[in-house]
Formats: sequence, C-alpha cells, structure tokens
Amino acid sequence: GSGGFGEVFKGSIQGEAVAVKRLMRFDDKQFRAEVSTIGTIQHMNLVRLRGFCADGALQRLLVYEFVERGSLDRSLFNRDAENSIVLSWSQRFGIALGTAKGLAYLHEECRDRIIHCDIKPENILLDAEMKPKVGDFGLAKLMGREFSRVVTSMRGTRGYLAPEWLSNMPITPKADVYSYGMTLLEIISGRRNVNVQSKQPFYPFWASQQVRNGEFAKLPDDRLEEWDEDELRRAAKTAIWCVQDDEINRPSMKTVVQMLEGSATDFPDPVIPSSFEIWLEIEEESG
Repeated sequence: GSGGFGEVFKGSIQGEAVAVKRLMRFDDKQFRAEVSTIGTIQHMNLVRLRGFCADGALQRLLVYEFVERGSLDRSLFNRDAENSIVLSWSQRFGIALGTAKGLAYLHEECRDRIIHCDIKPENILLDAEMKPKVGDFGLAKLMGREFSRVVTSMRGTRGYLAPEWLSNMPITPKADVYSYGMTLLEIISGRRNVNVQSKQPFYPFWASQQVRNGEFAKLPDDRLEEWDEDELRRAAKTAIWCVQDDEINRPSMKTVVQMLEGSATDFPDPVIPSSFEIWLEIEEESG
C-alpha cells in the first residue's frame, strides 16, 4: 500500500510477518533519535516497531509488526462489500477502550511524550482477535523539524482536526484527544462523520444534540441489533467531551480511559461545541 509519507510492503523476518514502511522524506539525525525512542515503546495497543534500516542517503525503512485484519476503517465502513462483517457493540467498545489506553500510554507513560497527530480509523489496526493497535505513532516527530509545518498540513485529515490546528496554536496531546473523540463517534455510528456524498446531517452535531437530550439509543450503527446501554452512554458522552472547542475542556486520554471504564462517574453532560454550528452552516450552504 501507500500513504502520505511513503509505501508499505508486507514482508517476513525469521518466519514472522512484518510490515515495512519506506519513508520518502526524512532528516537523518532526527530519524535515528526518534527510532531509538520509539523502539523502546511496548504496549499491547500500539503497533510495535521491530527494526529499521538506514541505507546511505537514499532511503529509510521502518519495520513494524504485521497486524492481521488491517485498519479499522475497513471493518467499520465497508457496508457494500461481499462477506463484510459488522462489528458487534462489544468489539466496538473494546476497540475504543484499547485505543484510548494506547494513546494514554503515548501521552503520559512513555519516556518521551509522543503526540500522534493523526488519529483516525485508518491508523487503528485490528489483530486477529479484533484488539486495536494504534499505528504510525511518533511518525510526525520522525519527519524532522523542517517538515513540521508540512506535516501539520498533510497529516491533518478533514473531520478529525482540532480547532487549534487551524489557528497555528502550539499542539498539545489534547489535539489527539479531539481526533480520538471524532473517531469514537464513527465507531459508535459506523459511518463517516463527514461525507459530502451523503444527504445525512453532520453526525457529530446531531449526536451531540442526542446526548444533550438523553436520546442515546438513536446513536448506534443501524446494523447493530443490541448494545450495552451503560457503555453506549459512557462512550457517547466521552466522545462529545473529547471534541470540545477549547482544549482546556477536553479530558486527558488517561481520564478518557476512566470515563469509558466507568471509574470516572462524576462528569456532567457535555455542551454542544460551537464549531459544529459552523459545520452545519457549511452543509446548508453546500446543500
């Protein structure tokens, strides 16, 4: 396959399947410094870096563990393909919680704090047991300082960008929290938040209204026949808290884990983000 920073190949090392990413742009000093950091990170919800190759001045290769079922978007949005599966609520909630734990580790527990910068279903991989592993973590830092502005514009994916990205404000882990919240809404609904080809309303705005009204049963993927009501309520409220306009009002990923698990029970209902009103105006103008 291919991505914004290079090509990805499937390979094998000592009989074990691996994914090899060839970088198209890199700063050698920064590359080596960051690989030494990322190489020490081990968490069940993060794709493990198995090794790297620095071949002269021509190319840099990153070798990751191979994750069997590919990216979450394939399982979440693939409604028309033959033999497409429908993720159960239990699987969705497990994916949401595992992803949150992986991000909390990156933000607060690893030696050097790492901000992912591009959380979306395409960067959440599923193993054979449908357990999530966040991929491409730290890759923004691997690109080097001179690419920071380019990375900002390239890695920003419409529908997942925190408002501060667009204001040239310093990026903190709370930018990942926002992207996670938008991704969590897609995990709940099974459809893209932003779909220019669809006549459906902007889902995050609509979902935030349902959360305010306590209409949680309207939120899940219409292909789901059952779900856990308490988990749905916690997930939906957590998602809207994560996408608040001001990063100060967003929880940390550690708190997100607690909110999903139910150990943080005193958080109030979130307000509807004002930025969603802007999305609504854009949709009405384009419609």
